[in-house]
Amino acid sequence: MAIKATIYKATIQLSDLDRNVYGDHSVTIARHPSETDERMLVRLFAYVLNVPAGPDEQPLEFAKDMWEPDEPSLWQKDATGRIVHWIEVGQPDEKRLLRTTARVGRVSVYSFSANTVMWWKGLASKLTRTRNLSVWQIPSVQSQALAALAQRTMQIQVTIQDGSIWVGDSTRSVEIAPLRLFGPSEN
Repeated sequence: MAIKATIYKATIQLSDLDRNVYGDHSVTIARHPSETDERMLVRLFAYVLNVPAGPDEQPLEFAKDMWEPDEPSLWQKDATGRIVHWIEVGQPDEKRLLRTTARVGRVSVYSFSANTVMWWKGLASKLTRTRNLSVWQIPSVQSQALAALAQRTMQIQVTIQDGSIWVGDSTRSVEIAPLRLFGPSEN
């Protein structure tokens, strides 16, 4: 019998002063049996950084990347079902990124491994022509600190101001400073 996903629930209080995005977001995250707390919290962090700014935009959704190889970690679709933003967590290969950037309006990658710089050096020259790709590195020390916030039911506060990002719960707070490796400066 296959091991089933573990369900996590998070209530996020977001104050993004840089984009003027504020609000409470309740999300349910299905954690694949092989997924770590660190990766799950980086997915949640990517969600927070990319929450749509306006009420006229379609919601950002958690996809089934760990179950379905043709899906990302998160995606945003327009009213017709066309994918407008594809978000990967981890280190996707060159073919996946080239295929995705050719058919989707915007692609973002959030890598959190200690070897992110080496991974990116191997791909950078092959992806220089992509104009809709952003690649971010979350320093592994910060992503590991983020993982410490994982609980089955989470109450998380996120404040973003002047490029500084603070993520915390009622007992601890972590500053996260993603490094842009490629692409436009917006998330």
